[in-house]
Amino acid sequence: MCITKYIDPFTDFGFKRIFGNEKHKNLLISFLNDLLDIQYPIVDLEYKNLEKLGINLADRKAVLDVYCTDSKGNKFIVELQREKQKFFKDRSLYYTSFVIQEQAERGDWDYQLTPIYFVGILEFSLDETNDKYLTKVKLCDVDTKDVFYDKLGFYYIEIPKFTKEENELKNHLEYWLYFMKNAAQLTDIPEKFKKDKEIKEAFDVASFLNLSKDEQFAYQMDMKARLDFKNTINYAKECAKEEGLKEGLKEGEKKAKIEIAKNCIKNGLDNQTIQNITNLSIEDIENLRTENEM
Repeated sequence: MCITKYIDPFTDFGFKRIFGNEKHKNLLISFLNDLLDIQYPIVDLEYKNLEKLGINLADRKAVLDVYCTDSKGNKFIVELQREKQKFFKDRSLYYTSFVIQEQAERGDWDYQLTPIYFVGILEFSLDETNDKYLTKVKLCDVDTKDVFYDKLGFYYIEIPKFTKEENELKNHLEYWLYFMKNAAQLTDIPEKFKKDKEIKEAFDVASFLNLSKDEQFAYQMDMKARLDFKNTINYAKECAKEEGLKEGLKEGEKKAKIEIAKNCIKNGLDNQTIQNITNLSIEDIENLRTENEM
């Protein structure tokens, strides 16, 4: 496998290392302050449990890429989505519902909520009818177009529509988007970014050589899973007429994830790291671990 100088921010491992890392949370703070329309800048963030359970065991759980809260109680969900999903808008609304329910208080409660911001970073086009790479959504009055409720905001970044070259970047948000889209193809930090504290740090964090041996292996497994998944999609498309695209995708993706998990187990990675790479449940990973010991 060909390894680039900088890890790909569009892998699960790369995204969480750069933006889901407590040690470097200033990078996520910088990105969110550049992106969001908020009254007061974020000065600190606390990462929350990435797995939000439903109200009861029968409810579907939501596994979030990055979920955090700032010092004023504002909630932030940041989701990376590589493959196109028909109902991604529904998914984003579904995820915010967990964070809304989490705020419920026992006893007397006046239903006051703290603001929630959902950020979707998409490696596909959500809307093919325009060339906007950033879409901002709030609840509005249909007739007046005035904002009806300002505590729930959705931000969708469609990376394929962001086509600016280095010399065309106009603001710090565009610096971040250029980094996300191009880091894995670059062999050095662009001159324009070398004096920018946060972007330069992001390149340092993304350096493959700065990873530990275990982290390098985890990243390589993540990259392999991504390539396997793309190959699965291509194969499923070829077989669509005979077997059906949907079933081919589901079956191929599951098999690829299981094989990656087995390799990770053999190399001594812990369950949480394997889940970050494969998105398999802890229960599935434990079952594979038991099979491996037989």
